[in-house]
Amino acid sequence: MEKKRYKEYNRGKGQDKPREKREENFDPAENYQLEGRNPVLEALNHDRPIDKIFVKKGEIEGTLKVIVAKAREKGIPVQEVDKVKMEHLTRSNNNQGVIAVCPSHEYCEVSDILKNAADKGEKPLIIILDEITDPHNLGAVIRTAECCGAHGIIIPKRRAVGLTAIVGKTSAGAVEYMPVARVTNLARTIEDLKKENIWVACADMGGRLYYNSPLDGALAIVIGNEGEGVSRLIKEKCDFTVGIPMNGKINSLNASVSAALIMYEAVRQRKAAKQ
Repeated sequence: MEKKRYKEYNRGKGQDKPREKREENFDPAENYQLEGRNPVLEALNHDRPIDKIFVKKGEIEGTLKVIVAKAREKGIPVQEVDKVKMEHLTRSNNNQGVIAVCPSHEYCEVSDILKNAADKGEKPLIIILDEITDPHNLGAVIRTAECCGAHGIIIPKRRAVGLTAIVGKTSAGAVEYMPVARVTNLARTIEDLKKENIWVACADMGGRLYYNSPLDGALAIVIGNEGEGVSRLIKEKCDFTVGIPMNGKINSLNASVSAALIMYEAVRQRKAAKQ
């Protein structure tokens, strides 16, 4: 199938903020976090899932230097913040210059998603989310994916929301049943999926209409954020693009709505193929 490049599918105004300002929306009340050098170091030593580590500027020495080194070795994002920001994030009076934000739910491996499909005797149906930063969007996608029978969701470690408490709430409990994998390199993961004979479809405004696209095989659907769409590198890794017709005066859909439309078209085509 011919691969083409198109302008971004979800271009337009949305809830996602520009990359340099996304961290401003971080809400410590919606995350489980560890504070203090010993708790964070123990979590790192025992491979506890950590979404991100915040460290206070100007205090990276001693144990904190070890924490930063271990975190970067494990691919965990580390961000230096000033005293005011640290006070906003902390929930204790003794964070010792370091806070680790942990997921509210456990992540799985991509191999677990593929095994999930194999155990059911079904062709994989996987949702890949490229830099979705709105927890409500992620929660809504998880809910729809579980309802339509998708086998798992893949999200990147960087510049994307993780499994926070608000994501779990928005998913209406679906996060307890839908496997979510978090990967360091989304482009490489897509290449690995293609080696497993899984076609990768990118949601893009200029793509072939989704209901006229072949979605009944082993499939991974890539959805980008509302502000910028699927990134150029990820789009280039995809096998083909699918578009949703826009007949109104605005040219963007909520990311979770776009995902839902394409997911259920894949479900429809699969059922039709069996008849």
